[in-house]
Amino acid sequence: MTAVQSGWLIIAIAFIAANLPWLSERVLLVLEPKQGVKRAAWRWLEWLLLFFIVGAVALGMEQKLNGEIYPQGWEFYAVGLCLFLVFALPGFIYRHDLRQLWQRR
Repeated sequence: MTAVQSGWLIIAIAFIAANLPWLSERVLLVLEPKQGVKRAAWRWLEWLLLFFIVGAVALGMEQKLNGEIYPQGWEFYAVGLCLFLVFALPGFIYRHDLRQLWQRR
């Protein structure tokens, strides 16, 4: 796998992972919520957990591809967090706007 292919693969994984909390009604994608509906706090916690999981996968791919993990400053991780937040926008919009609009019709 080339560096370009691994970069696109991480972007695809991050996009899918960022949207999972808003598309699934299961807590941590496995457990049924007791109230029947997953609360917003669980969705944000899952989103943050998935951010760290995708980051760990990216670090593993970098180690495997390059043989080392290059040091990064806090700016890199801040931009990564913001990008993950932007990737979550379609799932968030679906959950809070489109789904309710489609249910009214």
